[in-house]
Amino acid sequence: MKSLIFVFCVVLALGDLGAQTKVWQPAPGHTQIPIWPGAVPDAKPVPGPEFAETTKELFAGKPAVVVHNVSQPTMTVYSPKGTHTGAAVVVFPGGGYTCLAIDLEGTEICDWLVSKGITGVLLKYRVPTPRVGAYFESPLALEDAQRTVGLVRFHAAEWHIDPHKIGVIGFSAGGHMVTALSTHFDKRLYPAVDAADQESCRPDFAIAVYPGHLWYADKAFVLNPNVPVTRHTPPTFLLQAENDPVDNVNNSLVYYIALKNAGVPVEMHLYAEGKHAFGLRRTELPITRWPQLVETWLQTIGMTSGERNSPAPPAVHIQPEAIKPQRFHVVREGETLSEISSKYYGSTGQWRKIFEANRGTVQDANTVRSGTKLIIPD
Repeated sequence: MKSLIFVFCVVLALGDLGAQTKVWQPAPGHTQIPIWPGAVPDAKPVPGPEFAETTKELFAGKPAVVVHNVSQPTMTVYSPKGTHTGAAVVVFPGGGYTCLAIDLEGTEICDWLVSKGITGVLLKYRVPTPRVGAYFESPLALEDAQRTVGLVRFHAAEWHIDPHKIGVIGFSAGGHMVTALSTHFDKRLYPAVDAADQESCRPDFAIAVYPGHLWYADKAFVLNPNVPVTRHTPPTFLLQAENDPVDNVNNSLVYYIALKNAGVPVEMHLYAEGKHAFGLRRTELPITRWPQLVETWLQTIGMTSGERNSPAPPAVHIQPEAIKPQRFHVVREGETLSEISSKYYGSTGQWRKIFEANRGTVQDANTVRSGTKLIIPD
């Protein structure tokens, strides 16, 4: 399941990469923030100092920047300058859990999100990661992902984010980490560090693009058991090319089936051509128009619709109540109004409040169809 970027990491010793630079830095105006205030939990040695490398291989006519040997994970926040939906997306670049395609599947994704009024948070997670313990694929990277989503939720008011509209997007191995976080949010893999770790690290939505590590060719057509889907797994968007030579399309298929069986809202798009590691860079292939599909899906599940008409107020004046756009909830199979009330209000007794706010959609409080989008009043 080695991504093309991962192959570049392997051939580094053969001189198949371009100019080497020092530690990667984001564009001017953006600052990397360490996600751990002190010692990094479960720290493991890396092969050498962190550095960035430009590939000789071109992606849609441009090289990619690859980051190696990350031992001090960081996040970089990209905030919209004008209109603001209140939504935020944490971005997981791919690289086979060995390196990170930091621009192709990182900064370029954040720039697109910001252009749509969505806050992008780029996670530079630890690589390479040893494959040890009960969670085999990437335990250290998953720790970084859990920590980052908790931090974003903790800083939601400060960053003009609705804490109920925080999602994740990832590519290749990063796509796998999307599914890992979607199924491992109930318990941190590390001891709590501070108040941010008291926040939920469950994504409100998840986008996995050409994900890997979900299906293995030497096993039956089954989902990797390390991503145990339940009805609490967040609504998910899947995208992959059927001719992907790195991560077989079966990765998306087995995850889609598991989501459907659990009653989780899921939308999947498969294209005949596109291969792997295409990111956002446009080509003549139809698959490169996938961002519009995601934008429509986010509106459909109530994460961005109706919120793009007014700019975010200055941080110094904003009040927590002012950054909470209308909340929505997509009903899962078998879910009741009492359960939904408990999730949003901490009590089952507020179910009637939800019912009254949705009388035009829900005719009978005892029968709520899965897939129904409910307004969650303040």
